[in-house]
Amino acid sequence: MHVQEWLETVPAVSVYALVGLVIGLESLGIPLPGEIVLVSAALLSSQHDSVNPVILGVCASLGAIIGDSIGYAIGRKGGRPMLAWLGAKFPRHFGEAHVATAERSFQKWGMWAVFFGRFVALLRIFAGPLAGVLRMPYWKFLIANVLGGILWAGGTTAVIYYVGVVAESWLKRFSYLGLVAAVLVGLASMLIVRRKAKKATAGHAAAETEPVPAAE
Repeated sequence: MHVQEWLETVPAVSVYALVGLVIGLESLGIPLPGEIVLVSAALLSSQHDSVNPVILGVCASLGAIIGDSIGYAIGRKGGRPMLAWLGAKFPRHFGEAHVATAERSFQKWGMWAVFFGRFVALLRIFAGPLAGVLRMPYWKFLIANVLGGILWAGGTTAVIYYVGVVAESWLKRFSYLGLVAAVLVGLASMLIVRRKAKKATAGHAAAETEPVPAAE
C-alpha cells in the first residue's frame, strides 16, 4: 500500500499528527521520509475536503521547527561523541564523510546552512544536532530554523495542494496516473531549489579541499 493510499484510510486529525511527528523526528536527526509523507498528505488534501491544507501546513511547520530545536538541544549536550554514536548506528546517513560535508557547510554558511538545509535531505537531518554540536548561538539558529521550516513545510504544502487541485479539475478525463504526472511537474520547482543547494554545498566543499599555494 502506498503512503497516500494509507493516509486516505485514517482520520484527518491523525494525518496532521502523523505529518508533524514524522517531520519532527526527521528534523530531530532520525532518518525518516518526511518529505514523502508531507507531499502525499498535501496531495491528499487537494482531493479530500476533510484534510485542511492550512492546518496541514501549520502542523508540518511546527514539526520541523520543534524537531530541529530538540535536535539542537541534544547536539549541544551530546557533542561530538553523539555524532560518533549516530555514525555507528546510521552509517549511511551519519558516516564520517557526511558529517564532514555538513560541518564544512555550517562553518562556511553559518545560519544559512540551517535555512537552506531544509531543502537538502542530508542537511535537513543534520541541521539541528550539528548546529548544537558546533554551538551556534541559539538566536541565530532559531531565526533560520523558523524561517526555513515555514518556507519548506508551508511552501511544499501550498505548491502540492494547488497543483493537485488544478490537475484534478483539468485531468478528470484521464487516469489517476495522469494526475500523478501533473503533480510531479509541480515538484520540479522544489527539486530545482534542492539541486542548487546541493551544487552550492559541493562547490564550497571542493573549494576548501584545494591546496593553498605556497608563498614565494
